[in-house]
Amino acid sequence: MKSQWTLIFALIFALLTAIFAVLNVNTVPVNYIFGETDIPLVLVIISSSLLGGLIVGLFGFIRQYRLQKKIQQLEAQLQKEPKLNTPLPEGLAAKPAKSPETQQQNLE
Repeated sequence: MKSQWTLIFALIFALLTAIFAVLNVNTVPVNYIFGETDIPLVLVIISSSLLGGLIVGLFGFIRQYRLQKKIQQLEAQLQKEPKLNTPLPEGLAAKPAKSPETQQQNLE
């Protein structure tokens, strides 16, 4: 369900960005390190949005990759270690707690 909401919000954001970009069709000067160029503002807005989305997506991909590697590492470590949830020997097993009624009867 979370991914559906994320997709809906992404589509709404893309639609709003496209409307904003189409409303701003004037040319603007863009200064590069090596020169200056006049580019329509619509291209600047759309390319900035796409570049920002790619950067966020790249960071998300890197985070997901690291988490997957950590999961694989922990699963391998769990396979190497002895099972921690094996039953205790008979003498060490915990005895069930007595109910308050049983404790009261023992006191009488």
